[in-house]
Amino acid sequence: MPPAVKKKLSSYRELLVWQKAMNLVASSYVLARRLPQSELFALSAQIRRAAISVPANIAEGYGRWNWREYLHHLRIASGSLTELETHFLIGAKLGFFAPIEIDKILEQTAEVGRMLTTLVQKLAQRHS
Repeated sequence: MPPAVKKKLSSYRELLVWQKAMNLVASSYVLARRLPQSELFALSAQIRRAAISVPANIAEGYGRWNWREYLHHLRIASGSLTELETHFLIGAKLGFFAPIEIDKILEQTAEVGRMLTTLVQKLAQRHS
């Protein structure tokens, strides 16, 4: 059997981590909409901003001409991801989200986090 052939990606949209991060944005928006009106410009806005930052930084890094800049943006995406987790945990602590909702969204953030970590490690190894 021939060895696996690595296909060069033609777009950041082919990255599974970007696709999963986009799904996380959609899930985050659904939960953010359920927050009380008093949180519209506080927790809700922070959740939306942090969620959007994850796939946006993956895409921006991919579009850079320098692998170090790509790594930098992947690390920013990772930071935004942990920020997003924190916002959801705050919302849960304040009683805005049910435990099952938090478990589900934290499973999504954990998956994206693992994928980001793997991508960063592989990219760093390839260029070391």
